[in-house]
Amino acid sequence: MLMDVLTIGDGMITMDPKARGPMRFVNEFQRKVGGAELNFAIGASRLGLKTGWISRLGNDEFGRVIHNFMRGEGVDMSQVEYVEGIPTSVYFKEIMEDGSGRSFYYRNPTPMSVLTPEDIKEEHIKNFKLIHLTGVFLALNPTKHLEIVERIIYYAKKHDVKISMDPNIRLRLWSKDKAREVLTSLLPHVNVLLTGEEEGEILLGTTSVEEMIEQFRGYGIDHVVIKKGADGASVTTAEGTLEMAAFTPRKVVDTVGAGDGFDAGYITGYLKDWSVERSLRFANKVGSMVVSVVGDNEGLPYYEDVLAELGERETIER
Repeated sequence: MLMDVLTIGDGMITMDPKARGPMRFVNEFQRKVGGAELNFAIGASRLGLKTGWISRLGNDEFGRVIHNFMRGEGVDMSQVEYVEGIPTSVYFKEIMEDGSGRSFYYRNPTPMSVLTPEDIKEEHIKNFKLIHLTGVFLALNPTKHLEIVERIIYYAKKHDVKISMDPNIRLRLWSKDKAREVLTSLLPHVNVLLTGEEEGEILLGTTSVEEMIEQFRGYGIDHVVIKKGADGASVTTAEGTLEMAAFTPRKVVDTVGAGDGFDAGYITGYLKDWSVERSLRFANKVGSMVVSVVGDNEGLPYYEDVLAELGERETIER
């Protein structure tokens, strides 16, 4: 069966604080699940895409929590296995009053450390329309994980499977120099790039968005998407650049997962052959909906809900 989108990355137990402010003053946390690629997979699945995930989980209670959760979200788990001797990754969140926050990771080693290029199956890769990559997976072990990603890209290109990438640079995980070295080596293979302005500066060494776009397009990238948070986003293709303002969320309570939701929204439009304008509008709306809900993926909306928010579908509340 032909699937839509496949991603690869670490799944984590997320400890969400029950109080706001510096984590050292928080005494209670609520257990949830998270991870950039995991969030993307959930977001894409809720938007109606047939979604798969490659991962490894600790053979422990937390690993079972994540596995069952992802199965419940309709994500294909055929390439997810349990690992003995390495606990499932955990991270604690700190959320401030304005919804911003920090992350504190406990994932060294991660169960993903046992994954090898030989674990990537050509027969699996060729069943997807698009592979979504992020810099988070690469940052966990730049040398080894780059070999894995290169194997994925080799199979993808062999079978005309598209590649999207979100640099998603986490400087708690690797240096700017290493991120630049690894991620720019992959840019010639990317069809859709979804990046923030700060990440563009790290990768290319310029603060000018126009220069970023020109350089990214120079790598042969078909869709260069620049995410600007509350200032909206832009998309550049061969037809030119489209700027679009962000939707104002009802209330910003937690910004984690907004970028992953945006990515899922844009890729949904891309795979459905929508216009760039409709894809960007859809992605912006998804991002605005995510920040209105506490949690990494609780706010990721279903397809029908996004259409209703955009006024394209009537809803009956009562």
